[in-house]
Amino acid sequence: MEQRGVRPNFHTYASVLDTFFSLRSLKGVQRVHGVIMKLGFDTESVLSDRLFNLYYVLGDFASASKVLVVLSLRSVALWNRMITDHLRRSDKTQVISFFMNALREFQSVDPVIFSGALRACTGNSAFWPLVQQIHGKIIRIGLTADPIVCNPLIDLYSKNKSIDSAILIFDEMCSKDNVSWVAMISGLSQNGLGKEACNLYFQMHQSGIIPTPYVLSSILSACTKTELFDQGMQIHAQSLKWGFCAETFVGNALISLYSRSWSLESAEKVFYEMSNRDGVTYNSMISGYGMFGNSERAIFAFKKMQSSGFKPDSVTIASLLCACASIGAIQKGRQLHSYVLKAGLSSDYIIEGSLLDLYVKCADIDTSCQLFDSTKKENVVLWNVMLVAYGQMGDLSESFNLFSEMLVAGMEANQYTYPSILRTCTYYGELDLGEQIHSMTIKTGFQMNIFVCSVLIDMYSKCGVLERARQILNRQTEKDVVSWTAMIAGYAQHEHYVEALKTFEEMKFHGIKPDNIGLSSAISACAGLKAVSQGLQIHGQACVLGYSTDLSIGNALVNLYARCGMIMEAYSAFEANEVRDDVSWNALISGFGQSGHYEEALVVYKQMSQKDIKANLFTYGSAVSSSANIADIKLGNQIHSKMIKTGYDMEIEAANSLVSLYAKCGSIGDAKLVFNKMPERNEISWNAIITAYSQHGRGKEALQLFEHMKEEGLKPNHVTFIAVLTACSHVGLVTEGLNHFHSISKEHGLVPKPEHFVCVVDILGRAGQLDRAQRFIDEMPFTPDSMIWRSLLGACTIHKNVEVGEFAGHRLLELEPHDSATYVLLSNLYAVTRKWECRDRMRQVMKDRGVKKEPGLSWIEVKNEIHSFFVGDRLHSLAEAIYEHLEELNKRAVDIGYKQDKYCLLQEIEQEQKDPTAWIHSEKLAVSFGHMKLPPEVPIRVIKNIRVCTDCHNWMKFISRVVRRVIILRDSYRFHHFEAGDCSCGDYW
Repeated sequence: MEQRGVRPNFHTYASVLDTFFSLRSLKGVQRVHGVIMKLGFDTESVLSDRLFNLYYVLGDFASASKVLVVLSLRSVALWNRMITDHLRRSDKTQVISFFMNALREFQSVDPVIFSGALRACTGNSAFWPLVQQIHGKIIRIGLTADPIVCNPLIDLYSKNKSIDSAILIFDEMCSKDNVSWVAMISGLSQNGLGKEACNLYFQMHQSGIIPTPYVLSSILSACTKTELFDQGMQIHAQSLKWGFCAETFVGNALISLYSRSWSLESAEKVFYEMSNRDGVTYNSMISGYGMFGNSERAIFAFKKMQSSGFKPDSVTIASLLCACASIGAIQKGRQLHSYVLKAGLSSDYIIEGSLLDLYVKCADIDTSCQLFDSTKKENVVLWNVMLVAYGQMGDLSESFNLFSEMLVAGMEANQYTYPSILRTCTYYGELDLGEQIHSMTIKTGFQMNIFVCSVLIDMYSKCGVLERARQILNRQTEKDVVSWTAMIAGYAQHEHYVEALKTFEEMKFHGIKPDNIGLSSAISACAGLKAVSQGLQIHGQACVLGYSTDLSIGNALVNLYARCGMIMEAYSAFEANEVRDDVSWNALISGFGQSGHYEEALVVYKQMSQKDIKANLFTYGSAVSSSANIADIKLGNQIHSKMIKTGYDMEIEAANSLVSLYAKCGSIGDAKLVFNKMPERNEISWNAIITAYSQHGRGKEALQLFEHMKEEGLKPNHVTFIAVLTACSHVGLVTEGLNHFHSISKEHGLVPKPEHFVCVVDILGRAGQLDRAQRFIDEMPFTPDSMIWRSLLGACTIHKNVEVGEFAGHRLLELEPHDSATYVLLSNLYAVTRKWECRDRMRQVMKDRGVKKEPGLSWIEVKNEIHSFFVGDRLHSLAEAIYEHLEELNKRAVDIGYKQDKYCLLQEIEQEQKDPTAWIHSEKLAVSFGHMKLPPEVPIRVIKNIRVCTDCHNWMKFISRVVRRVIILRDSYRFHHFEAGDCSCGDYW
């Protein structure tokens, strides 16, 4: 063209440039560019734009930038192209520079430029002030309704935790596209507002907008995080309808949803129906197996992942290690550890934490320490795991040392560090240390953290500091189910049953759904109050919430029925449990024991032993307690033997129950032996042994033990003083008893309870100081109850004081008109004072009012069989032999001076009956039978349900002398040890 003399123009060079571009010849473009510059065509905007685009596409960004500088007129499209391309290359700083230049060149900027600039600010907090400036510019030029600009703004505000601003932008948009809905739903989900995200999704659906697969994956993730599993399954159904389940990231979200909702079968079904899987798919499935502790399936999925060509990452290995840790599969965990070392992943902080967690949960503390020491210790998670490890070892001092070392190393404790050390303090009851950690949480700003608060509430609740636990709960701005549950469980554990149920109702009022622990604690509170109907209502709520088969709730129901004495219902609830653990059995045993069904409790204990179910400390304690209450010393000895074999006899709670067992069975020597062997004693231990000596008439020894208790630094409580005052009453120590009563408040800072006042009345009454006892009653700070008057009336019967006795009796009849004991005591009073008409009139009043006297009953165990007797009993198969033997014993007793006290009989007519055996008291029959059947070296142990009369007491003294045997009688008030003609009570009872 030049050879022919035709001069080319800029259109010619534009065509030549296009030719070289089609050939992808950068050198050709550069040569043409040189000619253009020589001829002065570089100022032509057409050629300049063309050159800029060609250099940019061919990758010569330096030449493109030079062309951009000399351009006299840069179009909006050119800026958009520059911003878009630099965004694609993640050159965000250059994007911001282009955006600022574009703002200077154009008064009205295209929304795409704003959108590009906003996207460049994503993920860099340094650009946050610029975002707010850009937002201000958008408002000024009126682009607040444009989705192109608003969508990235919503995303930015959401990611910077300014969700309220994001919501405001979204609400002001006139038209919303799919991207708008996705941005807002994702933003709500990322900020923990899963419920709001679900509500917004359903609004989008109702408005007719079909969601994209990305929206579905985002909302499914929100449902998973907030445990809205029912809504997640609805969205799954919609995904199937629209055909989006084939999308990989939707399938991944569904696998996570079903894994977290404990529906592993559904997760597997989604997994196997997916046509396209990626590394996230396998990680999600492996993580699901890990949550279920299914290490076999997790490793199978891991191998399948490798065979599919996907390389496992740190998340994969961590999930596998989690699966092994949850079931204690340490060998497989070690194999994974070897793989980690070969793959060069050992320094990954996620894997380090998972490996350490594996060895800790598998109780391989040595390897845990070695692994921990080999790390750089820059990850706070590692420190937290080691704190848990030392907590499991029971080494509180080492836990605290590690915690201190962590702080010295410059590591900042997080929301999981404090709970780890606080849980250890809770487990070992170290309240003082726990309070120090609490102070540290306040100094470091974690005192309002929901995780820390829930553990603090749990610690204070279990340590009995319920007021402080409640204060923390009340101060919480964000209350979760864990905090409420800890408070309810704390109240129930410390027998504040009413408060537990009030807190349970308050939790529901705040819209918090109770979990299985909260529900079972509430049912346990109902058991404590014997509120069966309310317990059943809570059980109904548990079924509605999906906990119908939960073992903890089932065990709580067993305990509820058992403690309320509903034997058949308790067995039904027990059988309804698909899986029964030791708690299930213990609930039956302890529940029956607490409701007074001691024989039934021991039947269950025997069944448990026959099924080879391992008993624990609680089992033995409940069984021993039931044996003690029915004075079954033989079974008690058997249980004691098993406790010795298992080592539980040295546990302080078990030893306490054994002391009570032997004391209630009359073996005060064995009770003392158990007490002396205890490696450690608490207030309950001392109370048990002091009470034992008191009940057995050894009051002075009981008071000596009380002094020893104080010397060991243990503080006496209300129960201690009841035992001490009773001891004084049994041996007639009036002055000592009154001094101890006054010391309750003066020396020990306790407020005397009505039971203590009853003891003082008994002390004065038994000593014959009835007027003084009556004055003491008049001066009491509360209205006397039936226990006070009954004690005074009993003393009046002993000392034959009709005037004071009638006064006390009338007060008793006003308070308890249907209690047979009052009528019997008054009848006895009239009988011993020979006021037969008054006695007969009282008997008639009793008859007219339909009040029946509790029949006297005595029982004795011979050859593993309980033999019961009542007054004049002739129903026993050996009745004739028993009466013949009794007659022989009576003759021998009379020969050495025994005389029958006829005034102990309640009816004068009984003395005139032709058959004198009709009024023989039950304890005489029991002793006679015992003497016939028991070996000479075995003490005769008899239990009587009411108080022994004077005649029977005197008769047993003579019988112990003539047969030269020990007779131990336990009546409703105390023990009597008869030996060689004397009684341990010294005839003072």
